[in-house]
Amino acid sequence: MIRRLHRLWPDPRLLSRLWSLTAAQAVLQGLLLGLLVPILDAVVRPEPDLASAAPWLVLGAAGALAYGVLSVVADPVGYAAAGALAAQLRQRLMRHVATLPLGWFTAEHKARLARGVTADVGDAAQLAVTIGGPVIVSTLLPATVVAVTFAADWRVALLLCAIALLASWALRHAAHVSAVSEIELERAATSVAGRAIELGQAQPVLRAAGHAEGTPRMRAVLEEHRETYREGMRRARRPFFVYTGVVAAGFVAVLALIAALLLSGRIEVALAIALLVLAARFLQPLGNLIDLVGALRAMTNKITRIEELLAAPVLPMPADPVRAIGSADVEFSHVTFTYPGGDAPALREVSLRCRPGTTTALVGPSGSGKTTVTRLIARFFDIDSGLLRVGGVDVRELDPGVLLDEIAIVFQEVYLFDDTIENNLRLAHPEATWDELAQAARAARLDEVVERLPDGWNTRVGEAGAQLSGGERQRVAIARAILKRARIVLVDEASSALDPENEAAITQAIANLGDDPDRTVIVIAHRPATLAAADHVISLDGGRVAETGTPAQLLSTGGAFARISRQYERARQWRIAGHG
Repeated sequence: MIRRLHRLWPDPRLLSRLWSLTAAQAVLQGLLLGLLVPILDAVVRPEPDLASAAPWLVLGAAGALAYGVLSVVADPVGYAAAGALAAQLRQRLMRHVATLPLGWFTAEHKARLARGVTADVGDAAQLAVTIGGPVIVSTLLPATVVAVTFAADWRVALLLCAIALLASWALRHAAHVSAVSEIELERAATSVAGRAIELGQAQPVLRAAGHAEGTPRMRAVLEEHRETYREGMRRARRPFFVYTGVVAAGFVAVLALIAALLLSGRIEVALAIALLVLAARFLQPLGNLIDLVGALRAMTNKITRIEELLAAPVLPMPADPVRAIGSADVEFSHVTFTYPGGDAPALREVSLRCRPGTTTALVGPSGSGKTTVTRLIARFFDIDSGLLRVGGVDVRELDPGVLLDEIAIVFQEVYLFDDTIENNLRLAHPEATWDELAQAARAARLDEVVERLPDGWNTRVGEAGAQLSGGERQRVAIARAILKRARIVLVDEASSALDPENEAAITQAIANLGDDPDRTVIVIAHRPATLAAADHVISLDGGRVAETGTPAQLLSTGGAFARISRQYERARQWRIAGHG
């Protein structure tokens, strides 16, 4: 456990200092107890020999003073350790996460990351401080007492060793039971948390259905959590009682042995008293271990989850990465790619090229590979075969930071931070001037939104941008892409129904993105207006390129693009007619 904790923290020196101080206190306490043997031998006799006891008393006083100094030094170190260790580990996790492929961030992984950064890291740091010290004392103090007892009476020392072996066996069994129970309880608690979030988010639906107090699923997971907790407590009782019985029986055995040695005249009264005190101080910390085993297993499971996050494979880095590209040219050459865990390739032998100063529209049915193309350009994943170049350079040879600096992404589901519109834009360019902000807003048609909001640029957008409509959030995202001045912009145009104003604004904003002759715009298009404004169209179907050309060329062929365009247009007319 100690080795795992040392490997886990980037700078374990604070933990090492705290544990070293605790270990020194435990050993010193055991040695001070050993002084009872010569002191009692000199004092507990018909004529006490204080002169013989004096040097040991002086040594004991010096040891007690040293113990007090160690306690004074250890306390502030312990107080500071938990917060500092949690901060260290969170920073390490954040640095590691920043090197992971963006494709790693699935809903499941994001939930694990959130739990790891908040609960697991904080709890592991707190437990390392509050549980680590008592565990060290509960192991080193008995070990020191055994060593001292060997110097006093080897028979009692051997009995203490036998008790320690039996207690260790019982403790391992209790620890195993505790580990299983903690994992099951954590799983049940996660289900409760998920249903609780659902309960809050779905209140309008639940109230409309007459279930404001919760759903059957919510009640089921609460009952499961209660049963899991009850079952865990039931299973933990037996190993707890077994361990407690071993310690209690050990104390009885020690009493019997010391009494037999005393009555047979093989030891003196003074030594018997000293051995009884040593045995009591040996068994008392052993008894504490059973109370600590649950916390130890909880800490072990938390550390395991953190280690799993840190073990997530990072984005492969070239030995000598390219740190600049000459142009925004994007080229796929016979690219094949299968998602991790997938059964079939998402792209098969795809070849395409998007040149600077052009807007390329990707079209095709759901699952055709449109989103996969944009993800691979941003290097969310690495391709299986073929070649993907950006600026004439294999993306795997580019410095990841350089690649992301050159790319801006406008997702279909835009996420905005619960902050002002201004600060959401400044994420792309913190040092931007007001003129640059205003220009980006005009190009994205965001200025119209800002003007009608009560606080203008200082309007808070709410959690995830909930105070803005879907079209307004996309305008913010497009303005952010323009402000970033990225030479490659990937846009997943919103496919949900938008009012005519937002539809026209977003179409114009996407067109404005393509005005820069050095910029390459690639848009997953859903609207006839966007398709008509594109310089080049690539139609995908089943992970393959079905057809390419200008919009006019593909409309005249009557192929897949022409069919999709007619479908989009019929859907638009249907909405205009008031059916959507």
